[in-house]
Amino acid sequence: MSKPRIRVLIVDDSAVVRQTLSDVLSRDPAIEVIGTASDPFVAAERMREQVPDVITLDIEMPRMDGLTFLQKIMRQHPIPVVICSTLAEEGAQSTLKALEYGAVDIIAKPRLGTKQFLEESSMILCQAVKSAAGARLRASSPGRAVEPKLTADAILSRATGAMLQTTEKVVVIGASTGGTEALRAMLEVLPPDAPGLVIVQHMPEVFTRAFANRLDTLCQISVKEAESNDTVLRGRALIAPGNHHVLLKRSGARYYVDIKDGPLVCRHRPSVDVLFRSAARYAGKNAVAVIMTGMGDDGARGMREMKEAGAATIAQDEATSIVFGMPNEAIKLGAVDEILPLKAIAKAILTRAR
Repeated sequence: MSKPRIRVLIVDDSAVVRQTLSDVLSRDPAIEVIGTASDPFVAAERMREQVPDVITLDIEMPRMDGLTFLQKIMRQHPIPVVICSTLAEEGAQSTLKALEYGAVDIIAKPRLGTKQFLEESSMILCQAVKSAAGARLRASSPGRAVEPKLTADAILSRATGAMLQTTEKVVVIGASTGGTEALRAMLEVLPPDAPGLVIVQHMPEVFTRAFANRLDTLCQISVKEAESNDTVLRGRALIAPGNHHVLLKRSGARYYVDIKDGPLVCRHRPSVDVLFRSAARYAGKNAVAVIMTGMGDDGARGMREMKEAGAATIAQDEATSIVFGMPNEAIKLGAVDEILPLKAIAKAILTRAR
């Protein structure tokens, strides 16, 4: 018996966007578009006729904005929601709020461009819908207040002795669907002198900067969107910029990052595999790798290379993963030393990095 198709409702005030999304999704044999709606009120009528498995939702719409509609959905009838947003800096913070309210993922609206761009957009859109269909929905949790953080200079001055050695630890992390809130929960509890981190979170360009800025206000460590030649420092996390790969490099005792263009790897850019493979090469046993919630297998082979190079490897467990795909693929490859619930990962990073 064939697997039922994923039923999708598209909610967007633009007729062109509704048609484009419908055309893209309908080409995937695993997906069925059961309807479109120009605003949340029309969407509510459609949902009375047939309940979708996944909703794609715009943020800015007439009569009721997407955030208000999302909150109503999550209170009354939780359904996986994928936010489909324009790549606009001014709307990025509002879009990220949707993840706090329970949205599963953010994708960029497909736009006219090269054949390669349209093909990549279609792949990402269909992948996001399939991932959302299998996601475990979680209640939103408020951020915690933090004490004023130490400056990067203060952290660097305290860590100078360690940086002159060749045993300084570096932490590399990969996450996808559900990863934004999982990363927030994990990073919030790290102390100001935590080892330097480099993170790949599958997310469109523009939103990664807003995501990093948001985390920077919530965490005791500093968080920023990575730029080429940024040094990996104690007390700082670098987030890979959307639509670019990030590689870990080393010069003497200094770790730094290199930002690269290039094709999709494991259907993603940035790719966890790219980061992990570079960490295996340049950090080896001085690295700690963490793979978190997300669909697909990005990061699994890279984590195996890291383990073979002597790195410590950690995977988030199934019970606390919104989608267990990425951790499970790494586990099946024999690439994982420890399988831990989300709340235990920060402590394990600190233990492994000592």
